[in-house]
Amino acid sequence: MGCTVTVCRDCCCGSLRKHPSVDHDAQLTALRANLEPHHRVRTSDCLDVCAQSNVIVVQPAPGARREGARPVWFGLVLDDAVLSDLMAWVRAGGPGVEPLPPVLELSVIAPANA
Repeated sequence: MGCTVTVCRDCCCGSLRKHPSVDHDAQLTALRANLEPHHRVRTSDCLDVCAQSNVIVVQPAPGARREGARPVWFGLVLDDAVLSDLMAWVRAGGPGVEPLPPVLELSVIAPANA
C-alpha cells in the first residue's frame, strides 16, 4: 500500500459557497483516477484549518512512516496545477520517499492543533 491522501470535505473545504470557481467533485475524481489503487484516497469531515481550504493531507506509505516520515498538510488546493503537482509527487512515493518539490512547498501548511 502506498500513501493515504485525505481530502477535507466539510464546511469550507469542498464548498461552492466559499470557492464557487472550483470544481470540487472533479478534484476528488482526479485524485482517485490518478492515484488509486496504489494509493488510498479518502474524504474527511472538517480538519480544523478552514482558513486554508481546500485542505489535503498526504500520509506516508507504511514503510516510509516506519522510517520516520510524517504526514504533509497542503492548503489552498484550489487549482489544477497544484493538484497535478501533488498527484505527481504522491505517485513518485510522497513523504519520506520523494523530496517535496519546491512548487509544492508553497502550499504546505501547519497541521491542525500544531
